[in-house]
Amino acid sequence: MVVDPGLENTASKVAAGIINPITGRRFVKSWRIDDLVPFARQTYLDLEVLLGVPLFKSRNILRTLHNPTELNHWMSRLGDPGFEPYMLPESDPGRWTSLIQAVYAFGEATQAGQVNLSGLLLHFRHWIQTHHLLIEDVFDYEDLDRSSDMLRYRDWSAQSIVFCEGYQAKHNPYFGNLPYEGAKGEVLHISLPGPQPDKMLRHHFFLVPQEDGTYWAGSNYIWRYENDQPTPESRAWLIGQLEKVLNVPYEIIDHKAAIRPTVKDRRPLLGVHPEFPNIFIFNGLGTKGASQGPFFAHHMANYLTAHSPIDPEVDIRRFHAKNH
Repeated sequence: MVVDPGLENTASKVAAGIINPITGRRFVKSWRIDDLVPFARQTYLDLEVLLGVPLFKSRNILRTLHNPTELNHWMSRLGDPGFEPYMLPESDPGRWTSLIQAVYAFGEATQAGQVNLSGLLLHFRHWIQTHHLLIEDVFDYEDLDRSSDMLRYRDWSAQSIVFCEGYQAKHNPYFGNLPYEGAKGEVLHISLPGPQPDKMLRHHFFLVPQEDGTYWAGSNYIWRYENDQPTPESRAWLIGQLEKVLNVPYEIIDHKAAIRPTVKDRRPLLGVHPEFPNIFIFNGLGTKGASQGPFFAHHMANYLTAHSPIDPEVDIRRFHAKNH
């Protein structure tokens, strides 16, 4: 049974759903990417069969290199056998060259992909509704009764509960002490003239082609914020980035914001409450939810059903150990 109010501007609904194997200014492999990429791809393909809608698209990421140092660093990664499956020896910017201002060079990452997260959430929500597994409401912690071996919540009872609340978990009385950071991000949806390129572009920020012919442009990181609403300041910053990158006119169609459930050590949060053995958490996927979600959801399911151990790198006990 899923309890969920169906909020509109959650991080997963606003995110572009990018699976990016090579990240950061130093061009490092994303953490555990060798495990995560094949598992994520297969999971999304299985979900396409279950839900009857396309959800996953393999798309390379074209990365702009701004100077000889960046180019040399990219080329040195190409010579590393561990990076070879994720990098092409030669990049093909294709149609992007007619949309953006001239850059020093390009690199191209392969085994990347794009997940239609908003479509996945919409169709999966419909699937659980038709199977009578959805309580469309805000979860009220006060209504959770722990007085017996079975948990009771209003008219339902269960052996256990798993909280998957994103950044809202900081208000959770059972897990509110974990080191959530929460990074607000804002994005623009824009239109550009002419046919779409078939690759995602990383150039100061991401430009990601969408199925409806528009582009997702973002995102920024805001560590201090008052709410999850779009702001004029971020809109101005995003427009500034577009002005630096594009050499064609564009139209802004939408402006969205959400708060990512980021964690201090950038690892997911999985585990059991230290006092209540039937209360669990699955959270902290941060900016890597599209790639990490499938693998660690499976990992969590094995822990709950087969009592497999949780990987210490993602177990919430890593923080309890530091506190004692």
